Amino acid sequence: MELSLTLLELAGFAALLLWGVHMVQTGVQRTFGPKLKTFLAGALRNRMKAFGAGAAVTVALQSSTATGLMLTAFQAGGLVALAPALAVMLGANVGTTLVVQVLSFDVAAVAPLLVLAGVILFRRAQDAPHDFGRVLIGLGLVLTALHQFLALLEPVVAAPAAEAFLAQVGRYTPLAVIVAAILTWAAHSSVVTVLLAMSLTTGGVIPLETGVALVVGANLGSALNPLLEGADAADPAARRLPLGNLINRLAGLVLVMGAFSFVAPWIARLGPTEARALANFHTLFNLALALLFLPWIRTYAKLIARLLPARQAADPGAPIYLDPDARGTPAVALGAATREALRMTDTLEEMLKGLKESLAGSSRTSIQATKRLDDVLDRLNTAIRAYLISIPPETLTPDESARLAQILAFATNIEHAGDLVDRNLLSVAARRLKRGVSFSPEGEADLVRLTDRVLANVRLAGAAFVSGDRSAARLLVAEKESLRAVEADAVAAHFQRLQSGDANTLDTSSLHLDALRDLKRINSHLVEGAAYPILQSVGELLPTRLRQVGDRG
Repeated sequence: MELSLTLLELAGFAALLLWGVHMVQTGVQRTFGPKLKTFLAGALRNRMKAFGAGAAVTVALQSSTATGLMLTAFQAGGLVALAPALAVMLGANVGTTLVVQVLSFDVAAVAPLLVLAGVILFRRAQDAPHDFGRVLIGLGLVLTALHQFLALLEPVVAAPAAEAFLAQVGRYTPLAVIVAAILTWAAHSSVVTVLLAMSLTTGGVIPLETGVALVVGANLGSALNPLLEGADAADPAARRLPLGNLINRLAGLVLVMGAFSFVAPWIARLGPTEARALANFHTLFNLALALLFLPWIRTYAKLIARLLPARQAADPGAPIYLDPDARGTPAVALGAATREALRMTDTLEEMLKGLKESLAGSSRTSIQATKRLDDVLDRLNTAIRAYLISIPPETLTPDESARLAQILAFATNIEHAGDLVDRNLLSVAARRLKRGVSFSPEGEADLVRLTDRVLANVRLAGAAFVSGDRSAARLLVAEKESLRAVEADAVAAHFQRLQSGDANTLDTSSLHLDALRDLKRINSHLVEGAAYPILQSVGELLPTRLRQVGDRG
């Protein structure tokens, strides 16, 4: 029973450790996020700067796994080339050893002070100081959890069964490596495993040789998380960085294991105590790997790229119909641009469908997926604009010039509509989830009804844009007036629910009103992009809606 409680406490402190690391990571990313990316981008110009940046970022994040996951996403998205990314990971591995060096000293006494300072900043400050408070709280939790975790392990490893198991592990070095790799993968942190190996070695539970095997296994295990969790399994190219990192860890493992009988006795001379010797070996091991791979990192990157060629997949943001050779024939080029602009309406439809799911659902996944579609709209609009302005103006007839202006206006307004979904309406959905509130059933129904009306108007706008039909344009303008009335009725009903004391309405009032307003603004962009140019071209659009002086009608 006592052992079961101890194991439960160990699991609790392990969870506290992971949560502390998570708080440090999110705090650093929120405090220095844009600067962190700029710092990385600036450092990626040569291998030594990239190596140093990897070490610095890992010390800040307290985890090479976090650095690996972040960098894997950057590299898979094409934001970072493979060679400098591999250099960053070599630096990240060294950065982890520096974290171990600091934590190997008795620094648990400062944990309460870190938590206290963090709470004060978190509760009293705003913006960057507020987020830095998270970092301090996370560091305090990490130190506390590590101290308690290692203290609780002492009676566990002293148990006869544990001693027997560790003795078996110590007699078979490959088993020690495998156990350490699995433990590191499960804990998402090589720091825990290395500090555990140092503690067990100091206590005489395991010999120094087994401690060395555990350290090498921990290095291997920390390379598994980015490979298994950070890479897109559908695209082999997304696995290049984590696989390259894993291979250099395996190379280090093979070298150490191959010379283990010679290396192990020498390691005892690296420090005054066995624990310090292991910490210093951990640092030297990763420095040696960096020295081994950095000189030929570009060649190594090319080999990895050949091993994992990029999957040829359709890019949703890449234009399909914009044929450069057609620009000499404006009528054909304008037709191609029209077809491309229609793809933007398809994307906007998908965004509105995702928005409807996000407003009513409880998952953040749909929000992130819908936000990515706005990048597709931006890229298509940029491609269409660049294509149209590259058509020689002298080759255009007056009618073709007018059509070119209509296409530009339509694509621009569709992009603006997508921006409203991305920046405003999806923000409403995200804030609702963050606050843990729900729209009232009536309010949610109003939002869904209005979104469906806007969806139908997207299709109508596409039809009017392609056909140039005046009746379709007039119908779209009439829909603008009709939707304005629907929005006004929804606002009035919302205020009635507020007056009746409806709790959900009160909790989500500002979110609900923002969503209604922005849905109406999206519809206005549809009218401005599709209907007004048509009606203006035939003289059916008034220059102003203001009543003329003396006009009593």
